[in-house]
Amino acid sequence: LLRRRIGKLEAEIAAVIGADEALSDRSRLLRTMPGVGPLLAASLLARLPELGRLDRRAIASLAGLAPHACDSGRFRGKRRIWGGRAEVRRTLYLAGFIASRYDPALRAFRRKLQEVGKPVKLAIVACARKLITVLNAMLRDQREHRPAAG
Repeated sequence: LLRRRIGKLEAEIAAVIGADEALSDRSRLLRTMPGVGPLLAASLLARLPELGRLDRRAIASLAGLAPHACDSGRFRGKRRIWGGRAEVRRTLYLAGFIASRYDPALRAFRRKLQEVGKPVKLAIVACARKLITVLNAMLRDQREHRPAAG
C-alpha cells in the first residue's frame, strides 16, 4: 500500500514539473550532475526556489550549510553549520554523501579532507556545500554539468 502511494506521489510530482516548462528545464539541468536524481531535483525546486539566483555564500547559508562562528568575547569556538532550511540541509547531506561516491571531483575532494584528518561527517557536509554551489552555478549559467578534466 505504501509503495503504491509513494509511486503515485512521485508520478504526480513528475507531472507537475513536466507541465511547467521552466521547472522542467531546471530539473533537467540539475539531473545532469552525478548523484542528483528526480527526488533531489524536485526537492530543491520546491524548497529552494532561489537556487541559481543567489551567490555561493548566500545559497550555502540559505541551505544551512555555511559555517558560522560560535565565538564570544575572546573565546573562539569551532565553526558549525546551523540556520537555513533544515529540510534542504538534510536532503543535501544525503545527496553530498552519494555524490561524493559517484562524482570524481567530489570523491577526490572528500578523500583529500579525510586524509588530512577531518572527520567523515565534516567531509560529507563540505561535499554537500560544494554540491549546492555547483548546482547553483549550473542554474545561474544555464549549463549542464561538465565533469572535471582528469
